[in-house]
Amino acid sequence: MSQAGLKIAILYDTWEDDAEEPAAPAEEVPPPRRAKRKRKSSKRARRPKLDREEIFDALGKLGHEPSYLVLDGRDQSLMAVARCNADLIFNLTESYAGDDTKDMNLAAYLELLDQPFTGAGPHALYLAQDKSLAKKVFHFHKIRTPFFAVSYKGRLDHAHDIEFPLIVKPLSEDGSIGIDASSVVGSVKELMEKIHYIHEQFDSPALIEEYIEGREIYAAVLGEEKAEALPLVELDLSKLPEGTPKIASTDVKWEKDSEAYRKTRSNVVEDLDEKTTERIQEKAVAAYQALKLRDYGRIDMRLTDKGEIYVLEANPNPWLSSGAEFAMAARKSGRTYTDLMRDIVDLAMARYA
Repeated sequence: MSQAGLKIAILYDTWEDDAEEPAAPAEEVPPPRRAKRKRKSSKRARRPKLDREEIFDALGKLGHEPSYLVLDGRDQSLMAVARCNADLIFNLTESYAGDDTKDMNLAAYLELLDQPFTGAGPHALYLAQDKSLAKKVFHFHKIRTPFFAVSYKGRLDHAHDIEFPLIVKPLSEDGSIGIDASSVVGSVKELMEKIHYIHEQFDSPALIEEYIEGREIYAAVLGEEKAEALPLVELDLSKLPEGTPKIASTDVKWEKDSEAYRKTRSNVVEDLDEKTTERIQEKAVAAYQALKLRDYGRIDMRLTDKGEIYVLEANPNPWLSSGAEFAMAARKSGRTYTDLMRDIVDLAMARYA
């Protein structure tokens, strides 16, 4: 049952180019005047609300007392979290001091403080971030995922017997960072060039996957032990320019001035039969639970012309903007944006009851 009147601190991170003021305790931080979401352009005449501002408004409508809590990479902001007297932290952090690999450390820090928080715990964040480890877990649970290999500066950590074409990407980056049209390779020369680029640009192992041709399907999942897959959403890549690989590259996701961005749209899937839809949703829930995700998450998949379902990756704590795929799926399920925030809060509070 929903609880009203909770003190809920919306925890988010900033990095050096955000130019925001140092954090204050949660109850003293006013709504941000201006901020940039990572990898999103802020050059707009009228800036739409950020996800944290939309969440703030929704929590207020639910009768809660929302506030902001900022992590800026300074010790003082960590101390502000430790002093926070909120009933629940709504965890929107993606990094610490600009390091995307440390979101799991922040979740662990909240656990050390015995501070209730929404979303994935440190174990799930670790498993999902290391894509090769996640894929090994999928294989163990008989969840189909592309065959792969991992290479880092001449060392091969893991390898299936893979075949071209391949897609090469950083092992631990998210948001399609490091993925562009050249990421899909068809020769040894292209493969070696892309591996070298990832090593040099990201100082990261390269994840080398078999490229799966098919529809890009996203499944939003709510819950934990009794997780529910919401209606499916597709990122329609069919209108990409001729010869461009049908992948969710950086320009498709973030570069608003690019042709790839303008020609791709996310839409609720309406043309799949009930049996196929159920199969996809079942695989999504299985992947979600295999990696110990909780409260909410998004599973990215490919559906081939033969009806084969491949799980590409899992996204703990996905973007909650009202225009993002997760909220789109929630609306199709009959939930308003405020309903979705209520469900996330209720799931988290039930865990700590």
